[in-house]
Amino acid sequence: MDQDRIIAIETSGRHGSVALGQGPKLLAEVRFSAHQEHARDLIPTADRLCREHGWSPDTIKQCYLSIGPGSFTGLRVAVAFARHFALSVGVKICAVPTLDVISENVSELEKPPPHLAVILDAKRGEVFSAVFAFKDGLYRRIAEPRMIEPAKLIADAPSPIGIVGEGIDYHRNAVEAANVEILDNALWWPRATHVHRIGWRLALQGDFVDPTHLTPFYLRRPEAEELWERRHGASSPNPDKDT
Repeated sequence: MDQDRIIAIETSGRHGSVALGQGPKLLAEVRFSAHQEHARDLIPTADRLCREHGWSPDTIKQCYLSIGPGSFTGLRVAVAFARHFALSVGVKICAVPTLDVISENVSELEKPPPHLAVILDAKRGEVFSAVFAFKDGLYRRIAEPRMIEPAKLIADAPSPIGIVGEGIDYHRNAVEAANVEILDNALWWPRATHVHRIGWRLALQGDFVDPTHLTPFYLRRPEAEELWERRHGASSPNPDKDT
């Protein structure tokens, strides 16, 4: 498995990217040319990167993707790509939690904070968040992903703690009012490089996902679904049915 060709995909946030790896070794990462154009950029970027390395689709053995929470559209783009890729050429899939991907940015600091909260805006005054503790060179989750008001998240979290993620800009008053370390915004965004790194750890544990059961990890249903249900008074259709 150390020689398996791997493609890693990050489309959960504004800055999409694709990476190639061979086993645990990262070979290349390319960011998309524009923000939030994942449906347009994913396939051409992946195709160009594979051609540059002389890879054909049928030689790729594993696909890792950032599974959420994050952009509803971006997550569905990645899921559709991975699902069809698996069904057509038989790649194995690892679904990598997006909040974990962001925490990996901070683990590379010379002195990472002992605890870390990753926050993404969930609208309605809440954030998507997970809390981590740094141990043996890695951030490990001590609180599972959830939706919560940022002030409550910080009040419940261990101290000292660092905060990272684009949710900071949406909830800056609550974050700045707390006794926390706001980390540099260069660390806020998930990257395909770290999707590859965490995906490889999952693959070593045999933590692969059946492509027919692969769905985005939303935490909250898309607003379009909730609006449909309010208008029609019934449960909305499954948004991933045809992806």
